[in-house]
Amino acid sequence: MKKILALTSVFVLVFAGASFAAATADSIISGAVSMIEEMSGAGDVSAMADTVKTSHAIAIVPSMVKAGFIIGGEYGEGLILRHENGKWYGPSFYNIGGGSFGLQVGAQSVALLLAVINERGVGAFMGSKTKLGGDFAIAAGPVGRRAEAATDAQVKASIYSYSLSKGLFAGVSLEGSVISISVKRNNEYWGGKVSAKEALQKPANDKRIAPLVNALNALMKKAN
Repeated sequence: MKKILALTSVFVLVFAGASFAAATADSIISGAVSMIEEMSGAGDVSAMADTVKTSHAIAIVPSMVKAGFIIGGEYGEGLILRHENGKWYGPSFYNIGGGSFGLQVGAQSVALLLAVINERGVGAFMGSKTKLGGDFAIAAGPVGRRAEAATDAQVKASIYSYSLSKGLFAGVSLEGSVISISVKRNNEYWGGKVSAKEALQKPANDKRIAPLVNALNALMKKAN
């Protein structure tokens, strides 16, 4: 059994590595723009747009790969933009990964949006490695009627997570996932060494990030 689990872990890591080998800062931004534009066209977008509008930051993973056989894992590269007084700052790039046990066969990719609703949540994206849960509580984002009556767990959460499937929004659980700063992507985008904290203090006014800022602003206009 140990050999099976070991081989499976290797499979998941190799699969994920191959998936992200071609990723660049620009391709992550491009993927994020496409994802936000798709979300904006969904029928039940207004509830999520409400959450986005009041968030302190928005983190996006254009493609999070789920893969596994007996043991599963999730891996993705993304970016985060801080939102304050109607202005956007960043981006800072990060990696997110986690594992889950269960009878899982095959692989799939899902796009994620993480609405960071307080400064504590923003801090999860500034540490070298942060496990979601505990001080950085994460909950499936409220959608549809659920947005009008959030649960206690959601009220206490620092981060709401959303995915888009077949034109409808769905909450997605990322409890236990680990976030780590992508030093390589930050250096690539900013042209030198910069910390996540420094990146999120820089105005998001570069022409490379402008399409994503515009897409997020358009999304917020769909709020109730």
